[in-house]
Amino acid sequence: MSDKPVTHPWWSRRDFLKTSAAAAAAYGMPWGPASAADLPMEFDGSKFQLAAPEANPKRGGTLRYGITMRPPHFDIHQSGTINNLGSQACMFDNLIRRDPRDSGKTIIPDLAHSWEIAKDGKTYTFMLRKGVQFHDGAELTAEDVKATFDRISKPPQGISIPRSVLFKAVSEIAAPDKYTVQFKLSEPRPPSFIMSAIASGWNVVLRKKTLEDNGYNLRKVEFYPGTGPFKSVKRVENETWVMEKNPNYWNKGLPYLDGIQFYHALPFSTELGSAILSGRVDYVRITDPVTARKAKETAGMKTTAFNQSVIQGCWVNSKKKPFDDPRVRRAMHLAFDRHTLVDVVKDVAPMRVGGFIYPFSEFATPTEELFKRIGYQTDTGPALKEAKALLAAAGQANGMQGLDFLVRDVPTFKLWAQAIQAMLQEGLNIQCNLRTVVESVWFDDTANGHFDLAVGAIVSTLLDPSDYFNAWYRTGGPQNYGFWNNEKFNALVDQIDREIDPAKRKELVRQTEPLMEADPPVLPISWEQINDVWFDYVKGHNPAEYFGIYDVARHDTMWLDKA
Repeated sequence: MSDKPVTHPWWSRRDFLKTSAAAAAAYGMPWGPASAADLPMEFDGSKFQLAAPEANPKRGGTLRYGITMRPPHFDIHQSGTINNLGSQACMFDNLIRRDPRDSGKTIIPDLAHSWEIAKDGKTYTFMLRKGVQFHDGAELTAEDVKATFDRISKPPQGISIPRSVLFKAVSEIAAPDKYTVQFKLSEPRPPSFIMSAIASGWNVVLRKKTLEDNGYNLRKVEFYPGTGPFKSVKRVENETWVMEKNPNYWNKGLPYLDGIQFYHALPFSTELGSAILSGRVDYVRITDPVTARKAKETAGMKTTAFNQSVIQGCWVNSKKKPFDDPRVRRAMHLAFDRHTLVDVVKDVAPMRVGGFIYPFSEFATPTEELFKRIGYQTDTGPALKEAKALLAAAGQANGMQGLDFLVRDVPTFKLWAQAIQAMLQEGLNIQCNLRTVVESVWFDDTANGHFDLAVGAIVSTLLDPSDYFNAWYRTGGPQNYGFWNNEKFNALVDQIDREIDPAKRKELVRQTEPLMEADPPVLPISWEQINDVWFDYVKGHNPAEYFGIYDVARHDTMWLDKA
């Protein structure tokens, strides 16, 4: 690499250093990129070493960490739920990562210490650390990184990976030598998008031999080696997963903890809340608002709420008649009283009303404008009037009977299912039979089309529409559970993906909204927030401004400030 960085077109080094001098000094980095959009095109982080943000962190102790139910399987890459990453992430590393000390705003080195982005924006080169070992003693090489991202970007037959859409512009992943990996693009993309995709907490690096030995499918492989700060000791189904410190971790000085014990409970349950309030655990992720309110009033406890990268919704199986008719789906969309649905779960999970685009993003219709739109008003009369007319025009004036309504066995979804069942029955004479199933069955049945209506939630990796538009809504998207197909939308997404100019890109994104309102790919219920609660002796993290819960889940900088 040359001594002088190639300047990113959106990046001013002088302005950046002025705002980030303290961070740069603390990180021991030549410059500390404040966000993915500010990343320099060439970066030498060979001297970078992650440490806790506080001075003199204490070593030792076991963190007792409360999290939602046990994983539905064990393949992180194939997962779409925090129930995998929440307890498994600490066993693995990424090529590059989000910094846990600033709520994940900054991209920092990880297994790759340095990188270069070609001037034409089509080649990304990463230089790997030497001497990194997997838990089984094997050395990490570029072939492991290549095998990992080959699988993510182009999954083998029978393998479904929700993040594969992030890499659709990647034409080749090469390993020119033992410690160098290159991502070659068929056409340029915004560097912030590509770097953020690679840095996603989901995209952990696995050993090539592990993949080969298991036919590239790890769903049933309970333990497999990572390079991460912790190693699995034992797992008790539906109860705990115990980790111990990796004594050979490459990032010398980390982790500070001797181990972590993950305590599994139902999401948003009183069991998870009581575990933290009674002191049986030190930290809980995804707890209920009632617990969060009590924690705020309790000395020695802290809490935060942040936006989650999840849409809560109902998928209508458009492969079946009459749901292949957009008028029928639009009518069902209009039958939802969204303000009431948010109120139904207010003591279980914090939610907000929104449409098809992240309501807290720059691309979204402003809330005050959205609430004037039919289908999002507090007065549901106009929406139901239009819905009945749409059903009549579609030949369904008398409603429908006996719909198979698939419900994930989670408190919020069970409450919503009952409310939606009543709304559809009373408003449109659509009668549903509720079928509540465990998480693994829900994902299998939706993927295979074994439902009429399904209530659940799906996640994205990035706030960028090029991620979730492709994953959730585009034809063939890995989380397009309604099997929606709208060619006008697909064509717009192609333009959005390629457009570099922010203003033009925003205009293209806004053009998708009326298409989805008229022809819904999903029936939006709400958008989620997350409540975390912990005792103030848990240090080494900064959860104040997370987006989502998937990028900062390794716990390598966390420590316990107690005897």
